[in-house]
Amino acid sequence: MNQPDFPQDPEELFDIVNADGTPTGEVKRRADVHRDGDWHRAVHIWIYGVDATGPFIVFNWRSMLKDTMPGRLDVTVGGHLGAGETVTDAFREIEEEIGAALDSTRFEFLFTRQAFGDTEREVQDVFLVRDDRNLASYKPNPAELAGLVRLPLDTARLIFSEMQATGDGLVLRAQSGQVAPFTVDASNLLPPQYFPYYLAIVEAVATRVAVQATPLV
Repeated sequence: MNQPDFPQDPEELFDIVNADGTPTGEVKRRADVHRDGDWHRAVHIWIYGVDATGPFIVFNWRSMLKDTMPGRLDVTVGGHLGAGETVTDAFREIEEEIGAALDSTRFEFLFTRQAFGDTEREVQDVFLVRDDRNLASYKPNPAELAGLVRLPLDTARLIFSEMQATGDGLVLRAQSGQVAPFTVDASNLLPPQYFPYYLAIVEAVATRVAVQATPLV
């Protein structure tokens, strides 16, 4: 699959939904949806894994060209549902964003949540998928991501429970393809209002790796 060479298409059409995810029948341009604060649907796919150092979770380091939250750490892969699309259709975002083909039959549905800011209102279906591959094996699209950041699970727990303000991980830079040390801090974190969601994901991952075989076969 070819990766798009732009961070988002303002002309992309979205189905407008109510806060509970039921369709209204209205279709609008992406730019207008974000301007007007309309509810629309999205998927969140969180990638986690285990290697010799222990369990980890992978974050999307958003491009500085994104129309919302540029330069911040976000769900590994997030995708809007275009007009008429299903959740399964939106899984295309995985290969478009991070250059990896993952078996969607391994995705575990966690829950549906409402997420909203000043003008961004999404009904998100949230999934987990385990993938133990080396960070360097991904190919993040530089038009969409600044890179992929991998954090040890324990470090993520401390940050999102607000027990420490910073933590160290690794980044795969989208432009260069190089892996380097990365410090997570206030300059690249979403506001603390998002931390309970992130912590819920961390705890869900911790529960699963406690009972899963290592390495993943």
